[in-house]
Amino acid sequence: MTSWHELADNDGRLSEWTYPIQYDQEQVVETDVLVIGGGIAGCWAAISAARKKGLRVALMEKAATIRSGAGGPGGDHWDNPMTSPFSNHDPDEWCRRLIDQMGGYCCGIGREIQCRESYDAFLEIEKMGGKIRDTDDEYVGVEGRDDKTKLIVASRYKPDNASLRFWGTTFKPALKKECERLGVKIYDRIMATSLLNENGIQGARIVGATGLNNRTGKYMIFKAKATILCTAGIGSIWVFNTELAGISTFRSRAASGDGTVMAWRAGAELTMMEKSGLLMLGTGYKHKIDSGGTDPVFENVPMVDDNGKAITYAVATREAVLKGEVALPFYGDFPAMSEGWRKINWDLGYREESTTLAMRRVFKAAGYDPARDLLPNYALIEGATPAHFRSPDSMHHRGGVVVDWNLKTTLDGLYAAGEQMYGPLAHSYAASTGRYAGRKAADYALQAGPPAVSKDQVSLEKERVYAPIRRKNGIEWKELHAGIARTMQYYCSEFKTEKLLNMGLDALNDIERKWAPQLYALDPHKLMRSLEDLSILTFSKIIIHGSLARRASSRPLNFYRIDYPEVDPPEWNKFITLKLKDDQVAVGELPLTYWGDLKENYEAHNKDYKGVSL
Repeated sequence: MTSWHELADNDGRLSEWTYPIQYDQEQVVETDVLVIGGGIAGCWAAISAARKKGLRVALMEKAATIRSGAGGPGGDHWDNPMTSPFSNHDPDEWCRRLIDQMGGYCCGIGREIQCRESYDAFLEIEKMGGKIRDTDDEYVGVEGRDDKTKLIVASRYKPDNASLRFWGTTFKPALKKECERLGVKIYDRIMATSLLNENGIQGARIVGATGLNNRTGKYMIFKAKATILCTAGIGSIWVFNTELAGISTFRSRAASGDGTVMAWRAGAELTMMEKSGLLMLGTGYKHKIDSGGTDPVFENVPMVDDNGKAITYAVATREAVLKGEVALPFYGDFPAMSEGWRKINWDLGYREESTTLAMRRVFKAAGYDPARDLLPNYALIEGATPAHFRSPDSMHHRGGVVVDWNLKTTLDGLYAAGEQMYGPLAHSYAASTGRYAGRKAADYALQAGPPAVSKDQVSLEKERVYAPIRRKNGIEWKELHAGIARTMQYYCSEFKTEKLLNMGLDALNDIERKWAPQLYALDPHKLMRSLEDLSILTFSKIIIHGSLARRASSRPLNFYRIDYPEVDPPEWNKFITLKLKDDQVAVGELPLTYWGDLKENYEAHNKDYKGVSL
């Protein structure tokens, strides 16, 4: 295999590479608040921090901020705005209900912030240019539309939680524009690779981060008084085969757990890392467009079988199909819906969401008319995802960093928001926690001393980052990723035992010892993919450490051990925590209600907070 050294011209360009190659070149950025991740949470965090006068704010994003992150392409509903005039519930009471729904295994602090502040964020983004109202009167008379405010309640999501519709494709451009208006320095196409501890000591205050320009290969060094982690979760540990099963999930391929791994290596505490679930959003076995189901179904689309018989998931069982009681294929019966309800789903919900936006475009180009045509229900035709095709609990509620009421991690100077936290949720959760973390990190930065960055730590990380491009041959990132996925399928799948988990840990250590040092990258993009694989490898090891530490099965965590079959015994109803201390794994625990009284603590930490009026 030819190396980039041999292909490079005298001016440092690869013959097939558009950008100048700048390996080993360094750029130092000094700022007060550094935000890592430019998705929904990251943009809100940067905006909130930048509103503090006199503070410099920088935002580092692996992709392009204008459309990056899970919410970048769009969104269709805004969860849990419990202070809106459409809510029938007290926000604190609703937060407790959300926590109880997860068996206690979610971040109560983040949920309380969402219930208290997500409606404020919703109103605030309208001032930035995001569209939240039916200002063109397209949906007059449709269920859920409030004629006075022109807001639309999303009846699909339990009417009593007051979820609101919005034009999600307008949000990310509006957020980026507001960042720029406030003077946030945006660094796109920069992959964060490590957090910097004060004086290079693991567990010490965070004083910045390093990054890689994934187009030029330049090495970036950020020095900051406060840092906010807002990177996405991870979705491709157990499954990797883009040619066959694919990674057609709701999450970007770039979601490789980098932020969680950086926090881990820096000494931050993590929790809920043992939790996983079936990969529900598509691996080639399922298609993420919704077309019928139960009563009420997603978007209230009725479902029929091949003979036009009205059915529900409860009726459409495998046994019913085999007996001939219902006939495949099944369809979503869009023509049977009322004109208004069909329009608000097909022309607003599907058009403004992310994956359904692209699918709707394809269907429309092919001549599909929801007023006339049925839509095949592929999920029911294809069956369930194999149990060993897993994810850290699909979209939400996965593990992540532990936070306090300031959304500060267990490391000074390091804050977290959105999917970076353990037990996250959706768009409004990312927005409200990002907004909250930004103001708390800014307050910290205003009183913090200058960052003391260790040159040795920066140099060691630079050596690690560039290792794959120093080699003239070896294995590429896809091979390493496939090996990690197969190992997790074999040893850390649906059912677990001490022996299986230790075999898995040994196998991952073997991959780290023998194969990771053979990673070879031809260009900056493949170098980024290689570094993502190393994050995925470490993330997988953390999952196994968490699985070994929990010696009981748990229904809320979707966690089952053959050698510890008792489900949710009282003594194990707690968070298991993990962190690196002197590069050794330290196991701890936290009570499920370690945040204390939700109302009291939220108000105690936000005495000066003022909401946003309609």
